[in-house]
Amino acid sequence: MHAISSTTALWYASRATGVVALGLLTAVMVLGITVQRRGRLPGLPRFGVTSLHRSLSLLAVAFVAVHVITAIADPYVTIGIAAAVIPFTSPYETFWLGVGAVGLDLVIALIATSLVRVRLGRRAWRAVHWLAYVTWPVAFAHGIGAATDMRSGLPLAFAAGCALAVATAAGWRIARSRSTASISQRPALVLSAAEQPSRPPRTHDLAGARAGSR
Repeated sequence: MHAISSTTALWYASRATGVVALGLLTAVMVLGITVQRRGRLPGLPRFGVTSLHRSLSLLAVAFVAVHVITAIADPYVTIGIAAAVIPFTSPYETFWLGVGAVGLDLVIALIATSLVRVRLGRRAWRAVHWLAYVTWPVAFAHGIGAATDMRSGLPLAFAAGCALAVATAAGWRIARSRSTASISQRPALVLSAAEQPSRPPRTHDLAGARAGSR
């Protein structure tokens, strides 16, 4: 009975932390998409937005770590430490757990580059951190594919809400970028029009004007 309850606890812990991690990663993704560099949120100063983004990211990493540890410790299936970091080597749910391993590797890469950010350089660090936009769809696919309970009921509604939030944020960002680009191009268009010389009147226009004045 003790073994059964322990197994059940690990199973629930793995599922619950996975769901919470997906929600936190969604919040980080939406915040990163909607708030540009030096952006602000209502009621928060600029440094508060940066602090919020960092705190949510660290909290998401913590839940991802607990999710992976409890999944490895769960005796119901054999995953193994190597399969958690080496994609597509797990004997159980090879593909979907492999997708999860890819997501974990991306998270590890983001953490590692953040720790050596000073030595790495800002340009290289920003290039690596574009992987953050890849982490969310990978984690989402892993959650839907590996956990059958995420395909129905409230878990499915939660996953659909996460997808809708990210899609809405991405659509808003694209529309805003196009609007900003259009506004920034207006001064150039005005200057271009002002610099163009006026078209000289054609010969037949001058003749018509003279004939009309007679």
